[in-house]
Amino acid sequence: MTATSWTTARPWRGIMVATTLPLRPDLGVDYDAYAEHVRFLLAHGCDGVVPNGSLGEYQTLTDEERDRVVRTAVEAAGDGARVMPGVAAYGSAEARRWADRAAEAGCGSVLLLPPNTYRADEHAVRAHYAEVAAAGVPVVAYNNPFDTKVDLVPALLAHLHGDGSIVAVKEFSGDVRRAYEIAELAPELDLLVGADDVLLELATAGAVGWIAGFPNAFPAACAELYRAAVAGDLETALPLYRSLHPLLRWDSRTEFVQAIKLTMDLAGRHGGPTRPPRSPLTGEAGDRVRAAAGKAVADGHR
Repeated sequence: MTATSWTTARPWRGIMVATTLPLRPDLGVDYDAYAEHVRFLLAHGCDGVVPNGSLGEYQTLTDEERDRVVRTAVEAAGDGARVMPGVAAYGSAEARRWADRAAEAGCGSVLLLPPNTYRADEHAVRAHYAEVAAAGVPVVAYNNPFDTKVDLVPALLAHLHGDGSIVAVKEFSGDVRRAYEIAELAPELDLLVGADDVLLELATAGAVGWIAGFPNAFPAACAELYRAAVAGDLETALPLYRSLHPLLRWDSRTEFVQAIKLTMDLAGRHGGPTRPPRSPLTGEAGDRVRAAAGKAVADGHR
């Protein structure tokens, strides 16, 4: 199987969009709009969706909302294998329950942060992933040491893969050098790009997937960029990457949810508001996102 192919055998590969969640003016979830958004992404070159990630504001959702978001995504995708719900939770037992729910919904994989209530040691991290993997759905580890304070370094990822607890890693550390060490220590572990602004670097280093943010606004352009990058077609990929990078780098910043939703609005998609404590971008940050998004639209990105 090539890095650009998507199959139900390894449905976490390809472009899996960490979906934003459309909210009504009263900040209730607009499930019809979300279903339309999922269909839109799949129709414009993306391979699947990742609901209930940070970009989907899962921390602000009730259990009922979080469950319905997954069921809406599965129904809209028409194939549960194309859906990778985030199952992060404060406790391992709760994360396992969300993984069980994903299995019941027919999802092809789940995305799991390490314990994020305290700085867990290796034993606790391995136990956490083993518990969730017992649900029977392939687990993609999410390495985000900035928010969780737990760093899934290559050696620990190799242990988790050797335990049978994970099939892939969403690598968000920003350190592209890790790609080569992961490949050396765990050659069968799939590396997925976890931050939009290192897409080209990790794709050329062997990544076989991209859990992506800005395809919410520009799915066709991002799909073209990803497929050119993993194919080694730098003649196509590099100009696209340079053109989009002023936006892509916002995926690694604190205000990434607001930035991506604002970009969607400016690109003619419904981004809409965010739930508190996130507030709309104002001042210099808002101006910079508007300028970068306006240039992307003017450059013809869709």
